[in-house]
Amino acid sequence: MSILVERDDAVALVTVDRPDAMNALDVATLTELRDQLGKLATDAGTRVVVLTGAGDRAFIAGADIKYMGALDVTQAKAWGALGHEAARLLETMPQPTIAAINGFALGGGCELALACDLRFASTKAKLGQPEIKLGIIPGWGGTQRLARATTIGFAKELILTGRTIDAAEAHRHGLVNAVYEPQELMAKSLETARTLAKLSPIALAAAKAAANRALQGDHADNLASEAYHFGELFASEDAKEGLSAFVEKRDARFTGR
Repeated sequence: MSILVERDDAVALVTVDRPDAMNALDVATLTELRDQLGKLATDAGTRVVVLTGAGDRAFIAGADIKYMGALDVTQAKAWGALGHEAARLLETMPQPTIAAINGFALGGGCELALACDLRFASTKAKLGQPEIKLGIIPGWGGTQRLARATTIGFAKELILTGRTIDAAEAHRHGLVNAVYEPQELMAKSLETARTLAKLSPIALAAAKAAANRALQGDHADNLASEAYHFGELFASEDAKEGLSAFVEKRDARFTGR
């Protein structure tokens, strides 16, 4: 297996385990990743998903270039669709997703990190969309999500030049939420994951879905949707528990109902 899934109570740690290949994604690995993410998305016992790469050199170095070099148009579209499925799951599953970027996150690796809700990077991390240097473009959402995570100008610079940036520059532009020393990265990522796992999964899912709409669609419609879901949450046991716990000055115990 190239994808390892470990459990830390309600946190699922998903590791791309191909360190000899810098955790690059071939068809089998990407398919397995897509399938594992699909299972986690519907698992009520999973409240947060953390994605990382095995070893200390790479998060996901990118896609399998040798494989891509032999693709025709139809095959390339299928390969792109598979990457989009994995990214879409990270972006839209009800659970918060965290990318623990422990090294190279290039091409498809950067795109999968961009699909996560939060991105934490090691000081040794390197990020970029170098596809232009291969005569192609990002194909798993990079042209869209990079601009939304940073700015259109910065996104165009990285995509058009194909240059690689370090963690400090990524942080300055909002591409990553925080930067940690390599030995601290996983502990900090799991600390945040455990914090999120204690919150109401119903409220987290609603908040994630609403935030995902912020930069798309009609602004007035998005505000109306937020107002609707805000009100609907008051029917949940979690909302009653959270409000009562605050008044009673105690920790809330959310059940997801």
